[in-house]
Amino acid sequence: MRIVIPGGSGHVGRLLSRHFHEQGHEVTVLSRKPEPASWKTVVWDGRTLGAWAETLEGCDACINLAGRSVNCRYTAKNRAEIYSSRIESTRVLGEAIAGLQKPPQVWLNASTATIYRHALDRAMDETTGELGGGEPGAPETWNFSIRVARDWEAAFFAAPAAGTRRVAMRSAVIMGPEPGAPFALLSRLVRLGVGGANGSGEQYVSWVHPVDFVRAVEWLIGKETMEGAVNIAAPDPLPNRDFMRVLRAAWGRRIGVPASVCMLEMAAFVMRTETELILKSRRVVPGRLLEAGFRFEFPDWVAAAGDLVARSRG
Repeated sequence: MRIVIPGGSGHVGRLLSRHFHEQGHEVTVLSRKPEPASWKTVVWDGRTLGAWAETLEGCDACINLAGRSVNCRYTAKNRAEIYSSRIESTRVLGEAIAGLQKPPQVWLNASTATIYRHALDRAMDETTGELGGGEPGAPETWNFSIRVARDWEAAFFAAPAAGTRRVAMRSAVIMGPEPGAPFALLSRLVRLGVGGANGSGEQYVSWVHPVDFVRAVEWLIGKETMEGAVNIAAPDPLPNRDFMRVLRAAWGRRIGVPASVCMLEMAAFVMRTETELILKSRRVVPGRLLEAGFRFEFPDWVAAAGDLVARSRG
């Protein structure tokens, strides 16, 4: 296959690029700041049409991952960049695809499980899940993230790309062992002895093993009947308290000091990030993937945490 990955120079992009390259596929990454890689990289700005659009002509799949990292403080400047980088890149890709003689067979666009409401009461799948944005008492930063997600998907499905199958990937947190990734950060807390429950510990954690994320993306490319929004999350979301307990056990740590909301807010301020990733309850399940026959290699957190710790140690 010929695969084009706009915004593919980040952690998730490298994960997918490496996999498809090793499988023998032709990979092209579109990046604002190309770096040396084993696959082809092409410069684009994520806003305007240019010569980069030629890479999409006749390709089998476009996997758009473009968007400024949300691992930052939600200042006015950062919010504007988070929002515009996602909406503008999606819109310009639609314009590019609309002008091709032979458009991609499938266009997968990044989205996020954050699009669902803060859910403690029940699981959220693609059919019965409730999108967030209007919950009483929800922090304003949570509402901002949901607005970004909803407008991002709206721009994607409104794009003029007739003849190209479209899938919005509502991904949970990808728990990879690479430095700087969420799993590595949580593991550091555990090893330092402060890997207890975060806040109340009742909020659900939705996650996916990187092996299953890559497999799901590859499966979605080949599954011609799948389009629309698809949750990419392990079928076993669990409360933060249990999530951290399992992670401590995997690292062989019996004790983990809990962190109050106040402590988390102070730590987030020092680290120049937000607490939403930890405190918002994401109880997301992969309804459409399971119904269509996809099977996870790591469906439960106990096995996944054990594997990821082994990879980290290796």
